[in-house]
Amino acid sequence: MSRYSFAVSSPESRQEGVIDSESFLAAVDALGLHVDVRTGDVLEIGVAGFPPAKYQCVGELKNLPVWMPAGQKAA
Repeated sequence: MSRYSFAVSSPESRQEGVIDSESFLAAVDALGLHVDVRTGDVLEIGVAGFPPAKYQCVGELKNLPVWMPAGQKAA
């Protein structure tokens, strides 16, 4: 199991924490269930020793946030 550090930022707030998960995808999905995420929020997530990946929430699907790599435009 890997330990992922994350931060979810909006213009008004920043939430930080740690998630233990079997996979990167499961960690990102767990965030949507446990952290209040809104369109436009930015997620930085990674494991110790590597720079974090950066994503932006572009919407919601089945009550889970939809993330795209930060800096890319939605289709």
